[in-house]
Amino acid sequence: MKKTLLSLFALLVATVSTKADEGMWTLYNLPQAVYEQMKAEGFSLTYNDLYYGDHAVKNAVVNFSGYCSGVVVSPNGLVFTNHHCGFEAIRSHSTVEHDYMLNGFYAKSYEEELPNENMFVSFMIDQQDITARMKKLGIDEVSLEKQAILIDSIQKVLNDSIKRIDKTLHVEVDPFYEGNSYYATTYQKFNDLRLVFTIPKSMGKFGGETDNWMWPRQTCDFSVFRIYADPKTNGPADYSENNVPYRPKHWAPISMEGYKEGDFSMTLGYPGSTNRYLSSYGIREMRDADNAPRAQVRGIKQEIMIRHMRADEAVRIKYDSKYAQSSNYWKNALGMNKCIDSIGIIQQKEDYERRIQAWMDKTGHFKGQLDFDQMKRDYEKSFIPSQTFTYLWESFGRTNEFCTRAFRVNYGMPLEGPENNPKKQYFVFKDNSEEWDEALDKEVFAALLKNYKEQVDTKYLPDFYKEIQTKFNNNYTAYVDYLYKKSFLMKSGKKIYPNKKSFKKDPGVQFGMQLIEAVFGLREEIKDAADAIEKQEKLLCAAKLRMEADLPHYSDANFTMRLSYGQVGGFELGGKPSGFYTTAESIVEKMKKADENVEYFAEPIMHELLSAKDFGQYTDPRSGKMQLCFLTNNDITGGNSGSPMFDGKGRLIGLAFDGNWDSLSSDINFDSRLARCIGVDIRFVIFMMDRWGQADRLLREMGLKK
Repeated sequence: MKKTLLSLFALLVATVSTKADEGMWTLYNLPQAVYEQMKAEGFSLTYNDLYYGDHAVKNAVVNFSGYCSGVVVSPNGLVFTNHHCGFEAIRSHSTVEHDYMLNGFYAKSYEEELPNENMFVSFMIDQQDITARMKKLGIDEVSLEKQAILIDSIQKVLNDSIKRIDKTLHVEVDPFYEGNSYYATTYQKFNDLRLVFTIPKSMGKFGGETDNWMWPRQTCDFSVFRIYADPKTNGPADYSENNVPYRPKHWAPISMEGYKEGDFSMTLGYPGSTNRYLSSYGIREMRDADNAPRAQVRGIKQEIMIRHMRADEAVRIKYDSKYAQSSNYWKNALGMNKCIDSIGIIQQKEDYERRIQAWMDKTGHFKGQLDFDQMKRDYEKSFIPSQTFTYLWESFGRTNEFCTRAFRVNYGMPLEGPENNPKKQYFVFKDNSEEWDEALDKEVFAALLKNYKEQVDTKYLPDFYKEIQTKFNNNYTAYVDYLYKKSFLMKSGKKIYPNKKSFKKDPGVQFGMQLIEAVFGLREEIKDAADAIEKQEKLLCAAKLRMEADLPHYSDANFTMRLSYGQVGGFELGGKPSGFYTTAESIVEKMKKADENVEYFAEPIMHELLSAKDFGQYTDPRSGKMQLCFLTNNDITGGNSGSPMFDGKGRLIGLAFDGNWDSLSSDINFDSRLARCIGVDIRFVIFMMDRWGQADRLLREMGLKK
């Protein structure tokens, strides 16, 4: 019997080995077979060193402000993340006179470190499976809307309980495996996060959109922040001048030894969203109803933005972050659709669904429940309203300041004034003119109004399109000028009383009300099909798990901490090897092409530093070069930006910042031949802090300089 079990275990490990580079694994229940495979590939730490105890590797990894990942690298709470994750913080502190985005920033003392409103880091403390509890409460029998209410209520109960033990902790409940499981995760959140160091944008975003999602890369994509804590408790505290640098339980040691091809590599971070259990029908909708309209609308918006940004430095500072966020997923949408078609992912999914159907027919499992024909009909029902919703939201959701205010004043903006006297309650928009430019804003607004009408069925046009036609003869620029001039929404500092008769007569308020009516109308049209689709997709995932019960499975990403592992190495495309690292010579070669492409511009000092004949301790002992960026087959997605890349000893060797163009469909289908994680070599990071920033105090803090 023992011999049989060992044979089965060996078979399981062998099966895992064929997909050793795929998987976003939760840590608390990491399958033994996965851990054994990690060890076979070069991971030398114990499981306790990974997850349990004060000095576990996971204790150095943070959720960075709810959209990225990061890693603590010093006993005084220094955090490394990507430059593009710190982009908005860097931009918000920049002015024309002190342009930290353009020139970089280094705080030479604690007092010079810059606080950041609405930024935070969270540490994952613990995670537990609460599926049985959720099923007992009937989570499987209610609509999506009621599921959300039930999850919120359970989350509140768990938070009330945990805060009686420790007020600094909070619990979040998330669905896993398409809602077939539920986990409760305990976090500790620190709200006082300060900017410490950033290099110039020329290096932090070297190559811009030209190189985004591409390989080879030379981007030095990092920024440095510090966590501050209550001086008495070393715990979370809101910003105060009295707060002190946080003393973490564990921080990641930095390796200056580098890596070689085939070396073990591990990322820990917070991947945002994947859809690898999604049906063929869902992928078709993603391609045509989500990605295609998103790319189409953003292409129009970005052309206008970049034209204004290049014409005015003050405008560039205001929109640098907005443009980067928009263009990143514009290009992602284009690349994903290209891969869906070129790889034939929909056909692959259809073939797999036929296998599941054959298995159901043979075993009787899920008979009368999972119905692919019904799933197809539900997706057909939701397609047009879903596509229209994407067009609407991409056109009017946070695309310009006027639309943002029009939404907020009609939905969700908090009132000020006496609580017991509604007539004296009011809204007020603070002066945020440093965040937007009127000329750019208005041109984008007019262009997207026109484009939305051209892209959707007339029945989905909000009522203001009748006014544009009758009063403005379809002159969208004139309509936008009218709104900005006549509406009180754009009068910052003005008190807006929603209980006065004049409120609903305001053209901006009317515009917002009609937009919200359109949003809720589309949601209502989608809702019934969405509930039915969710149930079928959930059953499809459950069927896969049941059919392949002898294999370990990971859940789709949902911005909870995940581990991925694999090896350092490149890929082949069309018979050509990619190489697995870039060198200083390659960035200098691109810098010399700045006259042809402004995104390859770098300051003279960068040319000088990266043209050095001797890079000293930053020279890789194997290649004899200073290596800048490198490839691994770690499984990552959006949200993994800033994730630490560890070697087999748990030492930091890089920061993940991108995937590659050839595998942008990996969110729905991981292709082990092509999918790669692009990371910035930690030695390149330290080189820039040392040679350009002369940040000796930070290097000493990290134990890298005496």
